[in-house]
Amino acid sequence: MSRRLKSILKYSDVTPQAVYISRRQLIAGAAALTMAGPAFAKIETVPSQYSTDMTPNTFEHITTHNNFYEFGTDKKDPAKNAHRLTTDPWSVKIDGLVDNPGNYDLADIVSGVTMEERIYRLRCVEGWSAVIPWVGFELATLLKRIGVQSNAKYVAFETLLRPEEMIGQKRRLLDWPYVEGLRLDEAMNPLTILATGLYGEEMPNQNGAPLRLVVPWKYGFKSIKSIVRISLVDTQPLNTWQQQNAGEYGFFSNVNPDVDHPRWSQSTERPLGGGLFTKRVPTLLFNGYGDEVADLYTGMDLAEFY
Repeated sequence: MSRRLKSILKYSDVTPQAVYISRRQLIAGAAALTMAGPAFAKIETVPSQYSTDMTPNTFEHITTHNNFYEFGTDKKDPAKNAHRLTTDPWSVKIDGLVDNPGNYDLADIVSGVTMEERIYRLRCVEGWSAVIPWVGFELATLLKRIGVQSNAKYVAFETLLRPEEMIGQKRRLLDWPYVEGLRLDEAMNPLTILATGLYGEEMPNQNGAPLRLVVPWKYGFKSIKSIVRISLVDTQPLNTWQQQNAGEYGFFSNVNPDVDHPRWSQSTERPLGGGLFTKRVPTLLFNGYGDEVADLYTGMDLAEFY
């Protein structure tokens, strides 16, 4: 049975609608895609103070080139297979070191929070980068509402396990369900958001509907999709790729041009959308968000804590 989550904001606090991109372009990009999920189609948005002025990728780029192994390992597989996923109703279990544990309806989690359109530059470990207008809210807003206890040090996340709909889970490629984690101060940073949409629209299934994490200064696999559980814990959780190969994937996974993956350099990256022959560009430490997050790692050896 789902619980009600008391809002810290009133309905009047929700910001006015300001659609970032033209409706015609959205419709053209979404024509062949299934947009199953809760009724968040008319999302009220406003640019975030952290939004970049870089030109965003097209809706089509962002919704047809995805890493979401629950739907297949080819980057086109999620767009082809994610229509099978049922995202309504959806609830999230919140447990561990919190004052108000329980199973919460997604609509209740989202209601009453300021929905902001945020544009972040995201890089993933394969070497491509993208600029995406996310719609979401700070994870810290939710954590404050549930009451984080003083001995909590980390936040652990878990993706839905439903192999009858997420056909990639029928293969033992990874140890399902997919799990991730953040240190509590990382989770409380205002750049860390829970996203429910992009380009002013509800989140497409292949991009992690209906609720996903966005941590823009880390490699893409840290931004866990289709979240069904959030746990506050006192010990560092293992993430899925650590479990798979700890020698190649660490807990922090910060974007760092000076720390190479054992099998390839991470000093440059290729922007999404230009094809294999697109000129690579220098990778920026913390994906260019050093002013906002560098102090989280003061005194840490980033080559050791990769």
